[in-house]
This record gives sequence, C-alpha cells and structure tokens, in this order.
Amino acid sequence: MSIPDVLQRLKAGNERFVADKLDGQLQDSSRRDSLTGGQEPYAIILSCADSRVVPELAFDAGLGELFVVRVAGNVANSSSIGSIEYAVAHCGSNVIVVMGHQSCGAVTAAVSGGDNGYNINHLLAHITPAIAASGDGASIADIVKKNAELTVSELKARSSIIRDAVESGKVKIVSAYYNLDSGRVDMWG
Repeated sequence: MSIPDVLQRLKAGNERFVADKLDGQLQDSSRRDSLTGGQEPYAIILSCADSRVVPELAFDAGLGELFVVRVAGNVANSSSIGSIEYAVAHCGSNVIVVMGHQSCGAVTAAVSGGDNGYNINHLLAHITPAIAASGDGASIADIVKKNAELTVSELKARSSIIRDAVESGKVKIVSAYYNLDSGRVDMWG
C-alpha cells in the first residue's frame, strides 16, 4: 500500500470507530492462521499505554494490520525506538503514527513534577522537553500535542534506520491526538 493509501485507511477506520460502525474484519481463526508465517503491518502506531486508548479499535484494524508500540506518554525511548526500527526494517511498514491523547496521565504527572521514583521519573524526563517548548500556561492538551511532535523528531534524530527511510520517501511519520470523548484521531505532519 502507498503512504497516502495507508493514511486514508487509518482515517476511514477511525471514522467507522467514531460512528460506532466497526467492521470487525480480519479478527477470526482464518486470519490468525494466515499470520503464522509472518506479518506485514501497514502502519506502526506509537501510542500511550493508557487503557482507554486502543489503536486497533480506534483505527478499526484487524490482526496483523498494525504494529503497535505502547509506552506511557508515547515517548521515544530505546525500547520503543528499537521496536519501531524492527517494523520499518523487517515488516515493510511505511507509516508511523505517534499518537498522544486527551487527559494523558503521564503528561499530567510530568507537569506536576515531584519524585515519582526512579523508573517513572526516567520516563517522565522524556516529556519535559514538550513542557518547556509549550511555554507557561499551556494546557495539557497542547503539551500532549507538542510531545507527539517532539517524539517524531526524536525518532528521526535517534535512529538512522527510521531517518534513512523517511529521507528516502519510504516512510512517513505523522503526529496524532486521540480524543477520548469522541474517539476521533486528529493527524498532522
């Protein structure tokens, strides 16, 4: 599938999700059987681990269609970048969506500050550049969106595999924002 076709497929799936008209295709035993020999997901989604954000549902995708990487705050850490590199290099995926969401707890925690323990502090440190870039008085929603944009930049800066694929036109990365209340995914970039 071409990059425009993948983006259109994601948008159409999200429209079905918002309208409560999921088609539920490619989710049965015959689909499972067809995937035992390998996978060819058409898109990679770097999403927050929040239980309210389920990319496969939000894009009305079936088994094997999306390569989903989930981490609180949808941050670009070594593990998430390595996972995305794998999908770019070995699965043929040509679209990466970095998707933040409304009322993100990780962003809220990063804004609140304080000592949350070593591991959470380490995770939240990936979000502090978005807080700084958003300026004083920025809303959580604005910081979430800025965090998605900065994560796109991090993916290209920290991975030659991803950067080379983007520069050659084989891969496109877009930022996205999932609206919890409506289910709509806004994409840009």
